[in-house]
Amino acid sequence: MFRAPTAVRASKCLQAASARSAVAGVVVCGGILVSAPFFATPAAAQQLPNDFTAIVKQMSPSVVAITTRRSVEQEGSQIDPQQLPPPLREFFGRRSEMMPGVPIVPTPRPRQARALGSGFFVSEDGYIVTNSHVIAEVDEIEVLFGDGETRSAEVVGADPASDLAVLRIEPGVEVTVAPWGDSDAMQPGAWAIAIGSPFGLGGTVTVGVLSARSRDIRTGPYDDFLQTDAAINQGNSGGPLFNDAGEVIGVNTAIFSPTGASVGISFAVPSRTAKRVVEQLIETGVVERGFLGVRLQELTPALARAFGIDDEEGAVVVSVDARSPASVAGLAAGDVILRFGEEPVGGPRELSRLVADVAPSTQVPVIIRRDGEDMQIDVTIGLRDTAKPPGTGATPEPEDAMLGLALSPLPEVMQRQLGLDPDTRPAVVQRVEPGGPAAEAGMLPGDVIVQVDNRPLEGPGDVATAWRTARQGERPLLMRVLRDGNPLFIAIEPVG
Repeated sequence: MFRAPTAVRASKCLQAASARSAVAGVVVCGGILVSAPFFATPAAAQQLPNDFTAIVKQMSPSVVAITTRRSVEQEGSQIDPQQLPPPLREFFGRRSEMMPGVPIVPTPRPRQARALGSGFFVSEDGYIVTNSHVIAEVDEIEVLFGDGETRSAEVVGADPASDLAVLRIEPGVEVTVAPWGDSDAMQPGAWAIAIGSPFGLGGTVTVGVLSARSRDIRTGPYDDFLQTDAAINQGNSGGPLFNDAGEVIGVNTAIFSPTGASVGISFAVPSRTAKRVVEQLIETGVVERGFLGVRLQELTPALARAFGIDDEEGAVVVSVDARSPASVAGLAAGDVILRFGEEPVGGPRELSRLVADVAPSTQVPVIIRRDGEDMQIDVTIGLRDTAKPPGTGATPEPEDAMLGLALSPLPEVMQRQLGLDPDTRPAVVQRVEPGGPAAEAGMLPGDVIVQVDNRPLEGPGDVATAWRTARQGERPLLMRVLRDGNPLFIAIEPVG
C-alpha cells in the first residue's frame, strides 16, 4: 500500500496486524445527495448492470483470506534503578550490590506477529495467487475460506519483482477457480470489482471503475499497474480485481493514500503479467526473465531532435555491458531503440518490461536509429541474473556514489552535435543525489562533463579517479561542464 502522513509516500498494502480482528471504530460520512437529469443513449444504458450480485455470488468462493505468523524477538526493558520509585530503587540497588558485575540487561521475549492478506484460487489443484509481500519471511500461513474453514498452505514460489506469489493447499477440498481475464482489453471507465479481506473482514466487496492503465508508481523495474477507484485497504493485498464478466483482470497490490486508508487510488498487477508469472511459479517455482545488457536513458524532446526522431518515442542506449546479448549482437552507445520485436518502444521502462517477458534464447529483431538511419539488429535474449537489478539507468561507480553523481558515457552522436573532440569520452550526468557534494556545488542532471582537473575526460571512470585524488589531497575537484551547450567550471569540495 502506498501512503503518506503529509505527502504521498510508498508502503505495501499489507501491514503487520494485531491478532485482534475486531474493528476499532466505524466512521459514518454524511453528505448531500444532489439529483440531476441523466440522459443516456440506449447503448450506454444497456452497458450498465443493475447490480453485481450474480458475479459476487459466483466468484466470492474463489477468494480467501490469508493469515501469516512469524516469530519475532521482543526485548524486555532495561532496568535503571535510578528511574524507579524509592522502594523499587532500593530493591534493585541491593540486587546490584548482591551480584556485582552482573548487569541488568534486556531479556529477549519471543512473540508471534500476525499479518493479513487476501488471495484467490487459479486451479482446482489448490493453487492460490497472492502478493509476495504478504508471505515474505513468515513461519506459518493459513488460508481462511468464506465458510470459516481454515487450511494450512505452503509457498510454491514467489517473485518479489512483480510482487506475486503462489501458495498451495493440500487437495481434498472442492474449490472455485477464478478465471483470468484480458487486462489489455480493459479501458478507463470499465467496471472493476474487488473482493478481499480488508482489516480481516473477509468477503468484502468494493466496486469502482478502471481509472487508468500502465501506471508506473516507482516500486520496481517492471511497474505497469492498473489503477482503480474501487476501495482497497490493508488486508486486500493479493486479492482479485474482477471485470464485469467475473474474470480476474488484476491482483490488488498497492494504494496511494495520505492516511493509510483508501482514498480511491488503488493499483493492481495486470492479468497479462500475473498470468505469465503465476504459470512459471506453478511450473518451476521461479520466474525467468530475458536479459539484453544495456543501460538506457529517456528520449527527451531535445534528444529526439538531435537524433532526428519525430515522435519522441524510443530509448537511448548510453552503454552496453561487455559480453552481453546486446554487445554480441552489435548494439552500441548512441543507438536509439525504436522497436523491440513487433512492439514500439515508448521508453526505457517499457523496453525493460518487453525484454523481461521474452524467454531466454529467443531471437528478437530490434529496430534502432543509428547515425540518422534506421536499421535492424537481431538479438538473442539472455537469462537475467535475478541477483542483479535490471540496467534501466546509469549505475554509478563506488566513488561516484560518494560524490553524489550517477554518470554514463555521452553518446557519440551527441558528442558530434556538441562539436566535442572525437578522441575524448565525455560523461553525461544522469542523476544528482540531493545533499551530496555534487549537488552542493550546483551540478544538474544533463550536465556534460568534458574535463576534470583541466584534463580531457576519457570516460566516466576518470571522474571517480579524480574525485578520489581530490579527497586524498583535501582539495576541490575542478570540472569543466557543458550546460545547455554553454561551458562553465564547477569546483566540488571534498567532505568528511
